[in-house]
Amino acid sequence: MNYKNRLQKGLMWFLAVLVLSNLHLSPALAQSGRYGNWHMGRWMTGGWGVGWFGMLFNLLFWGLIIVSLVFLIRWLIQTTIDKDQSGVNLGSNAMEILKERYARGEINRGEFESMKKDLLQ
Repeated sequence: MNYKNRLQKGLMWFLAVLVLSNLHLSPALAQSGRYGNWHMGRWMTGGWGVGWFGMLFNLLFWGLIIVSLVFLIRWLIQTTIDKDQSGVNLGSNAMEILKERYARGEINRGEFESMKKDLLQ
């Protein structure tokens, strides 16, 4: 599976979790009345808010989440590209080494042809 398929699959899972979490939270957000059965008032802090610390912590938290996701996606793409390229490089590298060994006389023509045949398969 190439990196585009993995990226699309991961994005679909992320969107599915996001939609399901919103469906789960929507009944709580649609309570009728003015804070009818809410035990803590308007929000969890009773309408007082959390001030600058809460805002900064929230920005830091989501910033770390987004940066982590970006680095994870870049790492996944980079490792897949490296794997695809490394397979090509190893095959051509092995052929070069084989040609050098034949040129130096370390192996004879029969061995060279059989090893070449193995490498090209």
